[in-house]
Amino acid sequence: MIEDPPREQSGPKIRSLRYRISKLQNGFILLLLSIFLIFSGCSGVLLRDWPQSHEYIPDRYVLNSVLFYPQKAYQCGPSALAMALEWSGVPSNPEALTPEVFTPSRKGSLQSAIIAASRRHGRVAYPVSGPDALLAEISAGYPVIVLQNLGLSWFPTWHYAVAIGYDLRKGVMVLHSGTTPRKQISLKVFEYTWARSDHWGLLVLPPSQLPATATEHEYISAILGLEKTGQWKAAVKGYVTALNRWPDSLLAHIGLGNSYYTLGDLESAKKTFQEATRRHPSEGSVYNNLAEVLRKQGKNQEALKAAYKAVELGGPLANEYQKTLEEIQALNPTIKN
Repeated sequence: MIEDPPREQSGPKIRSLRYRISKLQNGFILLLLSIFLIFSGCSGVLLRDWPQSHEYIPDRYVLNSVLFYPQKAYQCGPSALAMALEWSGVPSNPEALTPEVFTPSRKGSLQSAIIAASRRHGRVAYPVSGPDALLAEISAGYPVIVLQNLGLSWFPTWHYAVAIGYDLRKGVMVLHSGTTPRKQISLKVFEYTWARSDHWGLLVLPPSQLPATATEHEYISAILGLEKTGQWKAAVKGYVTALNRWPDSLLAHIGLGNSYYTLGDLESAKKTFQEATRRHPSEGSVYNNLAEVLRKQGKNQEALKAAYKAVELGGPLANEYQKTLEEIQALNPTIKN
């Protein structure tokens, strides 16, 4: 049993610093599925076309660096996550992960539990959906956890596997799945089984690595997930990775500065927000956050100037900016702008 694939928040908001799976994947089910595909034409499932090889997606790619963990009954979730974490540099095994992701009453692992556990281990949980994105990430050298329904719509058998390769000429996908490493399955069957999960896939990456298909909004949302689990050092690395790709990202600057602030690295927080004011001189939030950092450092005169600038620029958070200004003024009524 699984829940609907969890939806991430629409993205981090600019604000002040104050803030499963059964093992039934035997040959009988796959044979039944293949027969069903032939005679039903895959009715009821929207099947996508798989891209052809081109400059960015070679016709064949297989990862050889992903350790295989055979699953025990109902343990495909912990096994898949352990493989992804090990590949990413986090020592792990299915037994250790079972308490984190396995729900006994459901005899499986929820997608949200897989995501949360990835974050608790300091890894970026980045969503992957659709053939193009899946092949792009694999050919970039990244294994992808995928969720399949190996049964039928009226008799689902949900299963996590790790996609480690493909061959477009032969029309096969290569999976670490169940008790079989490097299992080859036809793209047609794979697409049918994967489509029933709305093409749910997940990358588990070190925060120093950027997904091949990363977009600014999705990646920063994934880094925000590290903040939610208290992985501030990993968040710093993730935001730095984001800024290396999108140097003008306002959200990444704010996230990086806030992470430094939470870690107590005020000097790095100050430099981050100062850089943000240079790149985004009309954004009040960066001046407000800079003012808070400067106040924390005891630099009240500089803090006051930054606070006045935030109030001058205004915006949706103008009331917050005004509070910051008043608090700085109250520290020393004699200082003036």
